[in-house]
Amino acid sequence: MFSFSDPSMFSRRCVLVNGPVIVGAGPSGLAVAAGLRQQGVPYVILERADCIASLWQNKTYDRLKLHLPKKFCQLPNFPFPEHYPEYPTKRQFIEYLESYARNFDINPLFNESVESAKYDEACGLWRVQTVNNNGSKVEYICQWLVVATGENAERVVPEIEGLKEFGGEVIHACDYKSGEKFRGKKVLVVGCGNSGMEVSLDLCNHDAKPSMVVRSSVHVLPREILGKSTFELAMFMLKWLPLWLVDKIMLFFAWMILGNIEKYGLKRPYLGPLELKNNHGKTPVLDLGALEKIRSRDIKIVPGIKRFLCGMVELVNGEKLEIDAVVLATGYCSNVPYWLQESEFFSKNGFPKAPFPNGWKGNDGLYAVGFTRRGLSGVSADAVKISQDIGKVWKDDLKQIKKQKVPTHRRCISTF
Repeated sequence: MFSFSDPSMFSRRCVLVNGPVIVGAGPSGLAVAAGLRQQGVPYVILERADCIASLWQNKTYDRLKLHLPKKFCQLPNFPFPEHYPEYPTKRQFIEYLESYARNFDINPLFNESVESAKYDEACGLWRVQTVNNNGSKVEYICQWLVVATGENAERVVPEIEGLKEFGGEVIHACDYKSGEKFRGKKVLVVGCGNSGMEVSLDLCNHDAKPSMVVRSSVHVLPREILGKSTFELAMFMLKWLPLWLVDKIMLFFAWMILGNIEKYGLKRPYLGPLELKNNHGKTPVLDLGALEKIRSRDIKIVPGIKRFLCGMVELVNGEKLEIDAVVLATGYCSNVPYWLQESEFFSKNGFPKAPFPNGWKGNDGLYAVGFTRRGLSGVSADAVKISQDIGKVWKDDLKQIKKQKVPTHRRCISTF
């Protein structure tokens, strides 16, 4: 018989889950759920939105494509359709994920937002509290908790002096769909990562006049080298060469193909692109055409922002630009610290403390997927390890039950 340490749990509906609870129904959560299904382990998958892969479906721009070849982006045991292009579109990737969920019979509980999750030492189980759109609360009680909310759960909106007084339209990149509505307008794009570059390019293609804020150094690499994916080429070389040498080779090719980008205001970091990614999680920009627009001055590169004024922005070099709108391509962050009451496995920034490849498993049945900063290939690798690890314990438990001749109807069977 279980003894629960918090009497308040009886004030809400409680569900005892016969298996893990997965928080998040993006690619990370779907990959773990599929692996558990193959292991024969029941589970509950909770999603705060009303659809799977809500970031992809609701918070990405129309022109988005996968930056890496499809073979590096497929989830476990389910390849992309052969007729898909090398770099699938946003719509194609969403269709792929929907097919993935159907194939493995994954049915998340939608509109279930996790308010808190903590491990109850008294009963040795996780307690996950949720609230739905109607305000109804549920507490799920489980042996395993899989955190699959990922690296990009919440938008990052920096505090910039005068932004509220600017007067024009200000949106985050997650709300940007197309440059059509900005046709003929002067738009300031804050951020020079992959999103900032692509938004600026899309604005150009819709006859807007973008200026892109480049406050820090950035690596820009061609998407392909000698007809091969830059990422694929780097992964191949890393099998035989040290990382520092691969970085030098990549930068040599980048210089040969793209030229000296520093004369356009794009200063390269001191660390190489792979070392910077491994040590600091900063992804290099894969050029899809923005650099050509920068060379032609269709995209204007500007330094950091000092403050916003009514209808304009003042830069750190004293220059003032009249602008009509602002797109904040300032990235995303993990939301784990806001709901997970745990401090040993996750750090304050919402990422596992243990570096890759050891950040997938914590104590007391806690797991994390989608926090490797290695894209969908990192997601797939961790999802396989997590589902196999839980599956092993699950099967061992079933063997113990059979040995003890405990009737199976005494186990709590989940209805999900």
